[in-house]
Amino acid sequence: MTAGSRVSPRRWIKFNAVGAIGAAVQFAVLVALVRMLGFHYLWATALSVEAAIIHNFYWHWRWTWADRACGRYQALALLMRFNLSNGLISLSGNLLCASVITGIGHFDPAVASVIALILCCSANFLVSDRLIFVNQKT
Repeated sequence: MTAGSRVSPRRWIKFNAVGAIGAAVQFAVLVALVRMLGFHYLWATALSVEAAIIHNFYWHWRWTWADRACGRYQALALLMRFNLSNGLISLSGNLLCASVITGIGHFDPAVASVIALILCCSANFLVSDRLIFVNQKT
């Protein structure tokens, strides 16, 4: 393993701190959409994941990978890459878990969301660190 391919423990902690707050955003939106507004659990899952993705992107851009951040004008392209990569991982993981755990197992959608979060965390970190928030100075 080369020095450039090692994972920084400090960055991993920041990533998980942002992710924990993003999970709270996701759960709050999910509960509001399902229990208060009567959305179908799959639509609510997709919308709540997207809310968390946008939240997480902003804080990863401004804090977790601030040392690698691009300028404000490149942020939209970076958001699109983040949304296509982490978003795809998170959305597919959450929808799969919701379909199986809630749709077949009849568990609460929040349970499916927690399981998906755990399963998607490492993949999202590695994609973000290696492909999205790459060092612009090299």
